[in-house]
Amino acid sequence: MCSSEPVCSDTITFRSSADRGQNDGFLTRVYTLRPLHWYLVGNSSWFLAFGAQGVLFAWLVTMVLRESPAMVGVAQMTLLLPGLLLLLVGGGIADRYGGVRVASLAQGLAAIPPLVLALIIGLDQLSYPVMLGYAVSIGILQAFVTPARDGLLNDVAGASIQRTVMLASLTQFGFQIVGVLVAGLAETVTAMTVLCFQSAILLTGALALRRIELPKVVRVTPHLDIGAAIVEGARSVLRSPAIRMVCFQNVAMGLFFMGSFIVTSPLLVREVFAGSAADLSLVNAANALGLSSTIAVLLRLGDIQRPGRVLLLAQGIGALILLIGGLVSSLEAFMVVMFFWGVAGGFAMTMARTIVQELAPPDQRGRIMSFYGFTFMGAGPLGALLNGFLVSEFGAQQALMMVSGTMAVFMVVVGWFGPLWQLRPHRAPQVAPHQV
Repeated sequence: MCSSEPVCSDTITFRSSADRGQNDGFLTRVYTLRPLHWYLVGNSSWFLAFGAQGVLFAWLVTMVLRESPAMVGVAQMTLLLPGLLLLLVGGGIADRYGGVRVASLAQGLAAIPPLVLALIIGLDQLSYPVMLGYAVSIGILQAFVTPARDGLLNDVAGASIQRTVMLASLTQFGFQIVGVLVAGLAETVTAMTVLCFQSAILLTGALALRRIELPKVVRVTPHLDIGAAIVEGARSVLRSPAIRMVCFQNVAMGLFFMGSFIVTSPLLVREVFAGSAADLSLVNAANALGLSSTIAVLLRLGDIQRPGRVLLLAQGIGALILLIGGLVSSLEAFMVVMFFWGVAGGFAMTMARTIVQELAPPDQRGRIMSFYGFTFMGAGPLGALLNGFLVSEFGAQQALMMVSGTMAVFMVVVGWFGPLWQLRPHRAPQVAPHQV
């Protein structure tokens, strides 16, 4: 562990025979990897694997097993349901045992289910119950990885939280595009190869997270009661009007946007455009490219002075863009819609995360971030069921227009009655070394 420096680092040294030094004939070059670098490697690896999983899971359930819209919705709900049940517990455990330990262990364990699924596919035993079992195992581990990793962001951020959020988001979506494109090769290189790749990437990221060293002022509370910790975190969320409203709009995003992305979009590709795994991969990649493009622009612009206002506008515009997605008649046009929907999503997700990170009390960050994730991931299972039902009853395009219209109305209500429109940046007070 580090002692006095504000930011710890690992130093990697190697000798080059190409350059002569004065002493032993070698020039020693020193490269320093700060905690932020290790954090970005761990974060990027998770979302690279997550991008591959998103396409592969939807392809196996929707196009290989040829399940009905309702069963596709149930499968995606099963993938998200553990987050509803365990995400708050995961945040409390992260605050108790430390984000580094929890995030690295859970991500390392997440490398096992893809290998098991690859083995089952190799034995030609793939079935719908197998996919549900895989979904539950990954969902449980994600419920522990997400709040622990998100809680670490402030500890490695340095001076600007908003800029670090943007940098983490840029690497997240950039590597997610890579994972999506890799999964698009499933019909060529086989699903087993993609799953083994996913497992190796997750394990690499777990090792990177384990290398993060934090200053001594960053403490865990080993005697924290998990139940009391969750209650305390809930009270902190409810006491903050801005965090409360961000979480409220997260629920709508989970219901309408996440359900559209993981259920309606794959069914639209299958039933309207007669697409393949590669087509589904390109649709997801277009969305992720829009997200990462926005974040790259935000990095150039610097801190946004009205993050709440940008969040509301981005969500409202995104809803209108998605509504257009229900009207297009070709796969290429739908990809364009998904790209611009991603552009709007990049603004919304970055601003929402920034608001919560800046306002969360330092000693409750894991729990606050778990509530932030809970409101989004927790609404996801209901969103999956809702969209599966709507597609079954009205068709994929009509379902897309219905949920996007509802989301647009919802954001108008949130903007009118909530505090987000007037919100300005704020940094929560940090704990001074003598206070720890």
